[in-house]
Amino acid sequence: MSEAKTVEQLTLATERMQAWITDDGIGWMLFNNPARHNALALEMWTGIGDILEAFAADDRVRVVIMRGAGGKAFVSGADISEFDTKRSSAEQKRSYGRIAGRATRWLANINKPLLALIEGYCIGGGLATALAADVRIATADSTFGIPAARLGLGYEYDGLAKLARTVGPAHARDIMLSARFFQAPEAANMGLINFVQPQSDIEQFTKDYAQRIAGNAPLTVQAAKAAVNAFEAGGDKETVAQVEALVNHCFDSADYAEGRAAFAAKRKPRFQGR
Repeated sequence: MSEAKTVEQLTLATERMQAWITDDGIGWMLFNNPARHNALALEMWTGIGDILEAFAADDRVRVVIMRGAGGKAFVSGADISEFDTKRSSAEQKRSYGRIAGRATRWLANINKPLLALIEGYCIGGGLATALAADVRIATADSTFGIPAARLGLGYEYDGLAKLARTVGPAHARDIMLSARFFQAPEAANMGLINFVQPQSDIEQFTKDYAQRIAGNAPLTVQAAKAAVNAFEAGGDKETVAQVEALVNHCFDSADYAEGRAAFAAKRKPRFQGR
């Protein structure tokens, strides 16, 4: 498979986040704070929201990969050095939450597939960020955990509910109550990550996997992601109706006609997302 070329580098308000789009339909989001193991500073939350909003609006982007810079950490959690000045009280917590909330909503609600390429530490807020991904791919020596109980801070319901849905209540209790760290093989066994890859192979594996998704029908992928999200959220009638509308849109789309024609002609389909 030929190497993809960058077609656009996004201009952001912070150098601690980077993003670019390649010609194979992948949008890359890089946590770029390697000196602090990519700990999430407040300005990075702003960057995350800006990047995902741009990717969501760009038809060139079929799938998003998020990754940490430096190879030693995906995200090691929140930047604790900011806690005394930006998160030291309930009022500051609310202000911090308002800023981070936009990014969190984009992580949860972007309608394009989101992949996490995990190397090294994936701790605390980093694990919460990785949980927003549809598929998580990690190196065997990656380290996971949520050390909140060592710091005395509380975790919001939405994040813990997502954790419990992913690994089950028993594993979620273990992770939160013990505040222990564990490695990728154990994380895979509990369903926290999808694939474990050697350090030497993980980038290419993730690219190949993303390109496989990017070559599929975007409307079908969007409808499938929406259906699983609706199931996770409890499947209320309004949300299920929205999924049904997406499914109907697939059947009425030019891509469905293209898929049938390509199958009959035994050729690769060329999906346009409409």
